[in-house]
Amino acid sequence: MKFDRRRLVATGGGLLIGLFWVLMGPVAPAFAHAALVGTDPAADSIVPDAPNKITLTFSESIQLIPGKIQVLGPDGKRADQGDPTVDGANVTIPLRAGGGRGTYLVSYRIISADTHPVGGSITYSVGAASTPPSATIDDTKVDPVVRALIPAGKYLGYAGLVLLVGPALVLALLWPHRLSRRGPAKVIWTGFGLVTFSTLMAIWLQVPYSIGTGLFDVRVGDLQDVLGSTLGAVMLVRLGVLAAAALLIRPLLRGRGGESKADLALLGVLGVAALATWPLTGHPTASPVAGVSVVIDAIHITAMSVWLGGLVMLVGFLLRQANERELAAILPIWSRWAATAVGALILAGVVSALIEVSSVDGLVHSTYGQLILVKVALAACVLGVAWWSRRLVRSRAAEEKPRGLRKAVFVELGITAVILGVTAALVQISPPRTSAVAGGAAATTTVTKTLTSSTMALQVDLFPATVGNNSLHLYAYTPDNKPLTVVEWSATAALPSKGIEPISIPLLRITDFHAIGDIALPQAGQWTFKFTARTSDIDEQTLSMTVQVS
Repeated sequence: MKFDRRRLVATGGGLLIGLFWVLMGPVAPAFAHAALVGTDPAADSIVPDAPNKITLTFSESIQLIPGKIQVLGPDGKRADQGDPTVDGANVTIPLRAGGGRGTYLVSYRIISADTHPVGGSITYSVGAASTPPSATIDDTKVDPVVRALIPAGKYLGYAGLVLLVGPALVLALLWPHRLSRRGPAKVIWTGFGLVTFSTLMAIWLQVPYSIGTGLFDVRVGDLQDVLGSTLGAVMLVRLGVLAAAALLIRPLLRGRGGESKADLALLGVLGVAALATWPLTGHPTASPVAGVSVVIDAIHITAMSVWLGGLVMLVGFLLRQANERELAAILPIWSRWAATAVGALILAGVVSALIEVSSVDGLVHSTYGQLILVKVALAACVLGVAWWSRRLVRSRAAEEKPRGLRKAVFVELGITAVILGVTAALVQISPPRTSAVAGGAAATTTVTKTLTSSTMALQVDLFPATVGNNSLHLYAYTPDNKPLTVVEWSATAALPSKGIEPISIPLLRITDFHAIGDIALPQAGQWTFKFTARTSDIDEQTLSMTVQVS
């Protein structure tokens, strides 16, 4: 009993370390899984007339959260009208007619394709900028208790899969008939309980996670909204599959020969269906190659469950209860299973990392990439121990003296418990590919500046402010923000640091106060733009600005 107690403490310590990693490890960005890549009107821009709608474009398909999108006018009152609509990655917000001049605030909170909420706000101005209104809701709020419980719940779900999938497979195909199945049955029912509890926990937590409330601030209507979402549908399917599997697995756990091949085959199909629900509520669904990512992630989870669950059965029962003849038959088969599962784990993990990380820089300098490196280091340790275990099996030493193999398996389980914790943390962290999309969107925003004099306010929009072709928009206003008629426009651009003399910019007068033009900027640097607006036969204003062109 002393030997067993020490091993139990060691394994429990590994599980606690894994859970501690989830709860106290690097805190993931709560809202960075979908990126806002474009808006119309553009963020921080000044438009001459009030638009009748606003369009938000995200980097992936999204779902709306009722009541979590609003537009506030310069007076602080709601400027949106009716419910926003969504079409894939685009959200359209209808606006009231006759919006006044000044700055508007658009705040949003939506659900990204990987089921994580995304919140934020932008501003735009009509006519001229003013003091932005204050938001009435906090679009980026996440209760810290909810934030900690979500990865903890995922950890319990992974642990449940380990105790369910691998043990059921060993019990069906490798278990000696003479041995009691009472202990393995308890392990498997524990797995059922953990997966069920984790699923119910995920449904409940999604409510405060989505709308930014506390753990117990859950209303029936909000719960219905979650159950009607993609995440809710997947979780309900998982619960249904678990219920059906629990009925079919009972003859196998009794061990009285009541299970049929058809029942075992159906149980296998249900197991595959249950495992497939995990990647349908995470990063794989938002991947650039979603179909590939979902399949790869399902393989990864299946291989993990078979390998670790088999190790639990090996160290918990077979190495202690099976005799030398039985171990001689079981261990070579298990060794091949383990080698296949580990190979699938490595292959699936590499492919998934290549898709999600997307670059060496993302691997080294992002939290997601650094956790991937931690997983790789821990996995290397496990592979070393697994190699030693396989060597024992091939030398037949494990059959005669299984104590050495038990020690090696306990070490494997302890390390992999920590790996499960890292994995549970990873699913809450935005992958580098998302940051790359957001960064790319930020690099193509319009440069907007307002130049003023005693008689004029000139708004200048330059897009995209990079080497090559650029579009220029000019809007003229009086000091009290009324359109100012300009009879004639002229403009130049120069780069004195590189010896580039002023280049004339052809301008086309669109309205009395609006002109447009195009210019090809040949080099990067601090460009100087000068604009001349003639408002009468004798009155004209010349204003200048500098813009960093990349």
